[in-house]
Amino acid sequence: MKVNYIFTNNIRNLSIALIIIGLLGLGYGFLSAPSSVSEAKEMIAGSHHSDEHGVSLNHDEKSSHNDDDHQNSSYDSKHAEDHSVDHDEHLLHQLQNRPWAALYVAALFFFMIPLGVLAFYAINRAAQAGWSIVLFRVMEGITGYLIIGSISVFLILVLSVMHLNHLFIWMDPDVVAHDEIIQGKSGYLNNKWFLIRTLFYLVGWNLYRFISRRISLNQDKGDFLKNHKMNFRLAAGFLVFYIYTESMMSWDWIMSIDPHWFSTLFGWYVFASMFVTGITVIALVTIYLKSLGYLEFVNASHIHNIGLFMFGVSIFWAYLWFSQFMLIWYSNIPEEVTYFITRMEDYPIPFFGMVVMNLVFPFLVLMNRDYKRNNFLIIMTGIIIIIGHYLDFFNMIMPSAVGSHWYIGAPEIGGFMFFLGIFIFSIFKTLEKAPLLSKGDPFLKESQHFHY
Repeated sequence: MKVNYIFTNNIRNLSIALIIIGLLGLGYGFLSAPSSVSEAKEMIAGSHHSDEHGVSLNHDEKSSHNDDDHQNSSYDSKHAEDHSVDHDEHLLHQLQNRPWAALYVAALFFFMIPLGVLAFYAINRAAQAGWSIVLFRVMEGITGYLIIGSISVFLILVLSVMHLNHLFIWMDPDVVAHDEIIQGKSGYLNNKWFLIRTLFYLVGWNLYRFISRRISLNQDKGDFLKNHKMNFRLAAGFLVFYIYTESMMSWDWIMSIDPHWFSTLFGWYVFASMFVTGITVIALVTIYLKSLGYLEFVNASHIHNIGLFMFGVSIFWAYLWFSQFMLIWYSNIPEEVTYFITRMEDYPIPFFGMVVMNLVFPFLVLMNRDYKRNNFLIIMTGIIIIIGHYLDFFNMIMPSAVGSHWYIGAPEIGGFMFFLGIFIFSIFKTLEKAPLLSKGDPFLKESQHFHY
């Protein structure tokens, strides 16, 4: 039986190649971003959006010259000119945001995967579930990326506070000065408390991961029951902390990019997305390790159970998506429904595509019991779910950050590949550091002989 995983050169080379290719894509995105309004206009005129946006820009320019034919007031002429300037400046900021937004979407998405796995790990610890013990080391390996992901997201947020990008418009004093809605939220949305809250979340999540991992490793050496109880109590306390901080994180890091809109379901919606993606990655890593001859103690019933969670949480995500969408769409309040109209009109492929990939496809495939025991179908469905939830995060952030000036290009693909490479390297490097079987747990035999 292969108990210890050996980090292979194939995985190492693959991850390094992804990192290098990703850096090149991101580098191209930053270098090609416009530095002036004139460059921004030229970029729009030469893009596939020229019919839609180039005409509107020309119309703005013409209207500013022809206002005298309709309005002789110097005030109206000055107002039109100021509006044109503001529009052009906003356009420049949106185009400059594109590589930053691509970087942020990828950094946030891959950070959310181990955060979702950490919640699943803690739930199984707190519930004292018997079936999942043999998968604990896989979960701990995936959460090994948590510290790297935390640093990546925190650095991007710090650079945002330093005004090196325009992802969060509420961080811009000029915008706040002319926006009463953002002014009303300034007690919560301000740079100081934003970073303090961010550090609070990150330290709490990483501290739990570090302590729980250390207890798990100590349990291999002795004091089996004592360490089991410690991890149980720690997990129960952490889940209370996690419920609050995860929701606040989703408001701070994602919903505040569009500070005029809010949803009381948003925290749960983001949680469902990261939760199902994390469970999916557990399935993919487990199946891969079994294909190499590891995890002989994991059987078809374990894979079936993971498939059940993939299916169930996909339905839960769809329920939250529809609840959020239906209530806002039905009430038809302009401040709220604009959020979805923008995405449906400007982002139809990501908006409707993610629903198909995150609900329709998993529902049709994983509803069958036998299909949940088929490794090929689990892998295929898992890849679709991961791409679908990446589009979900893309859809949550991009419309507010870059407007309708989007497409999947070098920075988007580069950002995804860059963090995917780091993610893969981190997971398998962490797996190498400890035996793949967590020994000493009082429910270990139950887990090894689990049958469903």
